[in-house]
Amino acid sequence: MAELGTLGWEVIHLALPEGAPEGGVREALGPVPEGGVVLVDGLAFGALPRVMAEAAARLRLVALVHHPLGDETGLAPGVRADLLSRETEALRAARQVVCTSEATGRRLTQAFGVEPGRLTVAPPGTEPGARAEGGAVPPVILSVGSLIPRKRHDVLIDALGLIRDRAWRARIVGSATLDPDCAAALAARIAKRGLGGRIDLVGSVADPRAEMAAADVFALASEYEGYGMAFAEAMSQGLPVVACRAGAIADLVPEAAGALVAPGDAAAFAVALAGLIDDPARRREAGQAAFAAGQDLPQWGDTAQAVAGALRRAAA
Repeated sequence: MAELGTLGWEVIHLALPEGAPEGGVREALGPVPEGGVVLVDGLAFGALPRVMAEAAARLRLVALVHHPLGDETGLAPGVRADLLSRETEALRAARQVVCTSEATGRRLTQAFGVEPGRLTVAPPGTEPGARAEGGAVPPVILSVGSLIPRKRHDVLIDALGLIRDRAWRARIVGSATLDPDCAAALAARIAKRGLGGRIDLVGSVADPRAEMAAADVFALASEYEGYGMAFAEAMSQGLPVVACRAGAIADLVPEAAGALVAPGDAAAFAVALAGLIDDPARRREAGQAAFAAGQDLPQWGDTAQAVAGALRRAAA
């Protein structure tokens, strides 16, 4: 929003009520003048096809899709099917669709009927952060991601259990309130494997970038990402990365930056972590490759330029 303002756009934030109920979203959109261009976050857009179809009759709608709602991990089959159907219908009401990665763009084109002419890929900008110096004793393995099933912290915990003979400590930073059952299961998993003194479930922190600056390896076993901002931030700070070839991650994280393994494979994840822990020289080399890749990532000005193009096309 700030960067669009520097490009000459007048941007007004329309806050939606918690949970984005149909009536509340209609009320929020009501004051927008006819013909106004409205960029709607996908968490509301994809779930409310009827509201978006009504709004499209008088407004120029642009949908922002992080990743399809039905692709979230852990959904019951019926819920997943309903969300995918809703989002497919809702996206028909969008004059333009903005997504966060080429991988998400391919998914929208192939499965949701979004034609290339309506699609703009605008990866999020990566803010600068302090360079990770490394050298902690023992090495610090950091994971940043909410404690929800899709982040697959269970795979990371199992992988760390397989290399308990190495010297390391781990910190998992992320909100425990989005899915309390998942958070509790992860805590129980750590205790069951006797890793309570070595893996800390930190919860939310004010400055996750400071956590990255103090770490030696970034490890997140997420099985799907629409983009992967935590990976981008870790690379920009020079952290070697262990991740899974899933969603947009394989497009974002180069092999030279650490290691990419199959989703859900704790044994392969453990091997990748062990290789970096055992070899400080390799860890430094991977960190340098990650840092180099991180410096080429888009800035927020680049993101705003791409989004502005979609808004102009919608206005026309």
